[in-house]
Amino acid sequence: MSAWLTGIEGTDAGHVLALALALAAAVLHAFFGALQKGRHDPWLSRGAMDASYGLIAAPFALFVVPWPEAGLWPILAAAFAIHTTYKIAQAMAYVRGAYTVVYPVVRGSSPVFTVLGAGLLFGESFSLQQWLGVGLLVGGILGLASCNLRALTPGRETMGAALGLAVATGVLVAAYTTWDAYGIRSTGDPFTFLAWFFLLDGIAMPVIAAVRYRNMAPRPAPGALMARGLLGGVVALASFGAIMLATRLDKVGEAAVLRETSVVFAALIGWLVLKEHVGLVRLALIALIALGAVIVETGS
Repeated sequence: MSAWLTGIEGTDAGHVLALALALAAAVLHAFFGALQKGRHDPWLSRGAMDASYGLIAAPFALFVVPWPEAGLWPILAAAFAIHTTYKIAQAMAYVRGAYTVVYPVVRGSSPVFTVLGAGLLFGESFSLQQWLGVGLLVGGILGLASCNLRALTPGRETMGAALGLAVATGVLVAAYTTWDAYGIRSTGDPFTFLAWFFLLDGIAMPVIAAVRYRNMAPRPAPGALMARGLLGGVVALASFGAIMLATRLDKVGEAAVLRETSVVFAALIGWLVLKEHVGLVRLALIALIALGAVIVETGS
């Protein structure tokens, strides 16, 4: 599998696979975000998810994939630091603000920073048409956040802090997307980076969650929490693994922009599965996001 993947890097086949992986990551990330902000405290949910995917990754890291090269360890350490900071900022935003507002702001603020970061680190460039697509996509996402904010009644007193944290989280999303792309390109076997990344990344949040759980009164039932954590851990492995592989196969900026169509899938899930009211304005904004993604892809 590794030899086949590395053999199609930079080819038309690699481009098509990267597109499919980025879109798969978008669908999965919509589910992942909803799971973290669901019925349980976001800190506990994230801790349970991280523990799950860390334990799943451990045997692959220790016994299956090649051992990391010496130069990969500092890259993994930096990735651990960036992701831990991102997760803390995201949990703080979720505690203070509604998911339907915070999630679109996080996802809407990250593509521009990612494209700029990919330009600095990898020398990538976007055409004028692609920048137009990015503008439409970001505008549509932030428009959804604005619509949801106007419909919000309780919780407005903390939304200012939540929005500030959401933007900061978006910057961190861009940082980890760019750095992860650098990391997965720095090793001969991409699955070495993936396995060790998930093993190490699963350490910090379970510790934070355990401390928070111990100080809670009353404490939520552990069974339901761990079940959600296992489901979220599997989804996270697939979602984050897919986008990292996409950034190895093709342009980082394009993969990152397509991944942010997760907002579209989150809205569609709410409409089709949860029977939430969407309305013409939201439908138009969803179409705008999709159009932006298509323009980015066709403008390359």
